[in-house]
Amino acid sequence: MNPARTLLAVLSVLATISVPAVTAPASQADALRDVVIVGNSTAGTVTFLDGRTFGNIRTLDVTPDKQQRIDEMDPVRRAAYETIRKEVGDKFVDDAHLSPDGRTIFVSRGNLGDAVAVDVASGQQKWRVRLDGFKADHATLSPDGTRFVISAITAQKVQVIDTATGRVTGSFATGSYPHENMYSPDGGRIYNMSIGLPSLPKWMNWAKGAKQITVVDARTLQQVRTYDFEYGVRPAVITPDERTMYLQLSYLNGFAEFDLVAGRITRTVQMPFSEAGRKLKEDDYPQNSAHHGMAMSGDKLCMAGTIDDYTAIVSRPALTTDAFVHYPVGALPYWSLTSVDGNHCFVTLSNLDAVSVVDYRTGREVARVPVGDFPQRLRLGRLA
Repeated sequence: MNPARTLLAVLSVLATISVPAVTAPASQADALRDVVIVGNSTAGTVTFLDGRTFGNIRTLDVTPDKQQRIDEMDPVRRAAYETIRKEVGDKFVDDAHLSPDGRTIFVSRGNLGDAVAVDVASGQQKWRVRLDGFKADHATLSPDGTRFVISAITAQKVQVIDTATGRVTGSFATGSYPHENMYSPDGGRIYNMSIGLPSLPKWMNWAKGAKQITVVDARTLQQVRTYDFEYGVRPAVITPDERTMYLQLSYLNGFAEFDLVAGRITRTVQMPFSEAGRKLKEDDYPQNSAHHGMAMSGDKLCMAGTIDDYTAIVSRPALTTDAFVHYPVGALPYWSLTSVDGNHCFVTLSNLDAVSVVDYRTGREVARVPVGDFPQRLRLGRLA
């Protein structure tokens, strides 16, 4: 038999057979990967860590236009930029959040005083908006991903940006030097914590301005309530029933339990000083913070002992310390975040350019992951 004719005959038969196309299930094709977003403040980059294995996935430059933005500043903005730089150093990424579809990252760009949306795949900037005042600070993303809520720290206000267009669509007044922003557990309210002017010494606390928590309706941005404090309000967490807040305060080497219904501190916990931390004068604390970093998982709290170079795991409601993870002197633990499964606490070690992973149950460090220059804020997200 002619081999060529045999091959043609076989091909003709195969052509009549209907074979269904093999495609990935929609859920698999659209799968998102749990990640930890690490803002490398001095580097001006964002590093993505796998949220479950802790592996370093990639780093994205979100400030490729940094020098351009500095060069185009008018004399007033340039003078403010240099003043802020002298106080806090080069801080170009303050906060970063991923869109719900994992394709866009929204970044608060610290000393540049602006916010940007960046396409994660291409690294291209989608939009940029300059905030009021001279410095962009902590930010949060609405649960539906439509609004980026960011502290315009020197303007004493929070501005709300439409994530689709980059337009500022609203704002609300705060205390002096607004800092952390967070949504209530049910998403109905926004909490803003103000720290007061950190460049003034402690004895001039009276001149630092209003140190308060400002609570607004998340939809209307109308003020619901304010809570006044003697010292600046630092990182905090809110219990699921929105009745209790655990927070850190300027100069306090520890934390406080705050009753959100009664509006008062119910307990203050002094944590132990390290030898190096005890030697520091209060005015030498980083931006007035002894401890800066608070996370929660069930009945456990995870706190960054910034001047003490440790992470503390604390059980509530008794507020007893379970364990400490100690780091080299000068490591500067500066933020805490609970993993997506609730089993681990991530802590930035800013001066070591690393993230420490601590097991809530055992109180032990299980991993330390290298990231970029001066990691600071950590957030959870899902990456496309």
